[in-house]
Amino acid sequence: MAEIRVAYDAGNHLGETPIWSAAEQALWWVNCEHPPELHCWHPESGEHRIWPMPQRIGGFVPKASGGLLVALADGVYDFEPEGGSLSLRAPTPFPAHVKLHECHCDRQGRFWVGGYDHRFPADSTAADAAICRLNGDRLAVVIKGIAVANGMAFSPDGRRMYVANSPKRGVEAYDLDPDTGALSNGRTFLTLKDGEGFVDGATVDAEGGYWLANVAAGALRRYRPDGSLDRIIALPFSNPTKPAFGGPDLKTLYVTSTQLAMRAFMEPTAPNGPVYALEPGEMGVEEIPFAG
Repeated sequence: MAEIRVAYDAGNHLGETPIWSAAEQALWWVNCEHPPELHCWHPESGEHRIWPMPQRIGGFVPKASGGLLVALADGVYDFEPEGGSLSLRAPTPFPAHVKLHECHCDRQGRFWVGGYDHRFPADSTAADAAICRLNGDRLAVVIKGIAVANGMAFSPDGRRMYVANSPKRGVEAYDLDPDTGALSNGRTFLTLKDGEGFVDGATVDAEGGYWLANVAAGALRRYRPDGSLDRIIALPFSNPTKPAFGGPDLKTLYVTSTQLAMRAFMEPTAPNGPVYALEPGEMGVEEIPFAG
């Protein structure tokens, strides 16, 4: 059994998008809202910096040229942490009730981002969001009919993309053309059963294992590349949002969490809001920065 500990007691309302910076030996993540913030924590020194954001932040990626791309509610922005400047690169293609949400770079350095239709869950049919790919200064819609985009990850060889529409409680896999970024052969990769909570963020390990944050169920689930369930790691808190491998050897699995009110499918013994950590035995793969 992996020991699960508080890595940093962030007190986040909606912690998301942990990314380990090998160059800085630091963990970055966001608090999407209440208030919207970008965080950076250096485990060795304990230094912790916070950048307030002017609107909801769904996620971010590092850029090969330096700085970050951040997905704010109304568009993708270039962000310079040292000066705190934001510059719009691509406006959202969605109506105002859809906010940009989870984002990630594929193994070729292309930027992908999904949306969150904020009419959900009050309107269970809401699905005006989509999965988009950044083409120059435009977000091109690739997968339509999404309510809440989550579960985004890419296989270590860069030839498969995973993505979820959280309300459907499943994850889809697509073949990804590494040269063009085109998707094909969409199929069901996994489906959660009644009582097993919901799909949130995900990552992959060096063996191609897919790690899913099982929100409301207080668990991490590792799936083999063929979609079979390898194991479930029970967590002491109920709402994990996204895992990310980090540490000097990429063997520490960091997990963000949320205090959003939702019915738990287990009895938590630890609070939601911190960033947690564990060593599950697998090694991660280093994040690829945005190449554009």
